[in-house]
Amino acid sequence: MSSAWKAAGLTYNRYLAVAARVVRRSLKEQPRLQAEKRGEMDLRFAKWTNGKQGENTSLANANARAMAEGAHEQQQ
Repeated sequence: MSSAWKAAGLTYNRYLAVAARVVRRSLKEQPRLQAEKRGEMDLRFAKWTNGKQGENTSLANANARAMAEGAHEQQQ
């Protein structure tokens, strides 16, 4: 017997994300705000050169910067 999330065409990771969002939205105001803050992620990466780690960079910031540079290049 297949799981309901598989039958719906979801991956298990996506199923968990949807379930967590539903639970967070069902909470009262203060606990909901605290739970939403815990649900946020901040991914970081660092470029390694010659065996040495470079500066840690936020993935969201790097992505936004790359998108802005790409848009600027397309305008020219």
